[in-house]
Amino acid sequence: MCELVQKYNVPGPRYTSYPTVPYWDLDDFSGKRWKSTVLKTFQENPKEGISLYIHLPFCESMCTFCGCHKRITKRHELEVPYINSVLKEWKLYVDLLGTKPIIKELHLGGGTPTFFAPEHLKLLIEGILIHGKKADDAQFSFEGHPNNTTKAHLQSLFDVGFRRVCFGVQDYNMTVQRAINRIQPFENVKNVTEWAKEIGYTSVGHDIIYGLPFQDCSHVEETIKKTNALRPDRIAFYSYAHVPWLKGNGQRGYQETDLPSSVVKKAQYEMGKKMLTDFGYKDVGMDHFALPTDDLHIALTQGTLHRNFMGYTSSKTQLMIGLGVSSISDSWYGFAQNVKSLEEYEHLVSHGVIPIFKGHILNQEDEIIRRHILNLMCRFETSWEEKETEVVDFASIIENLLEMASDGLVELSKNTISVTEKGRPFVRNISMAFDLKLHRKKPETRIFSMTV
Repeated sequence: MCELVQKYNVPGPRYTSYPTVPYWDLDDFSGKRWKSTVLKTFQENPKEGISLYIHLPFCESMCTFCGCHKRITKRHELEVPYINSVLKEWKLYVDLLGTKPIIKELHLGGGTPTFFAPEHLKLLIEGILIHGKKADDAQFSFEGHPNNTTKAHLQSLFDVGFRRVCFGVQDYNMTVQRAINRIQPFENVKNVTEWAKEIGYTSVGHDIIYGLPFQDCSHVEETIKKTNALRPDRIAFYSYAHVPWLKGNGQRGYQETDLPSSVVKKAQYEMGKKMLTDFGYKDVGMDHFALPTDDLHIALTQGTLHRNFMGYTSSKTQLMIGLGVSSISDSWYGFAQNVKSLEEYEHLVSHGVIPIFKGHILNQEDEIIRRHILNLMCRFETSWEEKETEVVDFASIIENLLEMASDGLVELSKNTISVTEKGRPFVRNISMAFDLKLHRKKPETRIFSMTV
């Protein structure tokens, strides 16, 4: 296995979209075309509902492992003006759709959503629901910081429909926590996990990262043991994405030599995966584990698991609207990203402009390849019809996969590809074989994190 790790540990996308953001065709994109794709999808699926991702960018301190877009501040007076801007942006989309949409999924991400006061988060959701209808089976979720999530946060969001929460744990070792500037005692995680279960949340998740600076296998082992003691319903166990060339000074609080080698990272993953499965968690998809009773695992077994810019989800909608600075939307026929400057964002929405600044409209080849990458990521297999070969060069894709097949990572037949158990840790590499844009134009500089 170590030889495979060394062989396949290359920079690669995580495929929350296809095409990936660096390969978006910006010249063929416009706000007018974006809005037309939003309307098209909504009108084609009037009863399906939509997903909402709301980005809440504020954090009181910088966690040096984080690759998300954020604004470091202690100025809580920014909360209400920002919420008002998000609600203005939401109203712009509702006006475009021409009716109150059914909201099937809503997720608050960050940044630190629990930077916001409980009453302000409730104000935000109530404002969203004024112009939208909550589906009977809606899934509302948020990311909570164990250090500042209060029982009031959990209760307030529960009262407006939230039933899932995810807490960022990362690692419990103090040396690692100092390196990533995230001092977070186990007691804090224990408190918020138990509060959530007491209140009635049906799915509590923990995020654990391997490959962090100064982290060794014993740290990962101890973190997973403590995590299991709390029995969260879901666990995201994923590799630290070291991309300081993209994220500026935020990821430069330590040296490259302080990071575990790819072999150590793979050992951390293999050990962690075995521990999680021994503890009764099921391998759901890339980096995700869930108890058999959690709806993420149920979606996997029923073939309804989905993946988008919010990660894995058990609730699929073709239209996903991202609100807030830097948020990315997916209309199924196109992608669009909001401006990243808080000031520019607030200025644009105050003048009635949907605040996107770049995007991509999918062509026929894009749509077909995206479907296959989604299948690989969510079902570990995919197959195609003969007519698709008229649009997509499957011969090149098969050629890209031959060596992986020889290594036992995939099984190939005439028109079907299946990922083996041995190949699951390499699903990013397998998906890359389908990424014809990547193969046609290799990046001149490193733009992706390592796959292992």
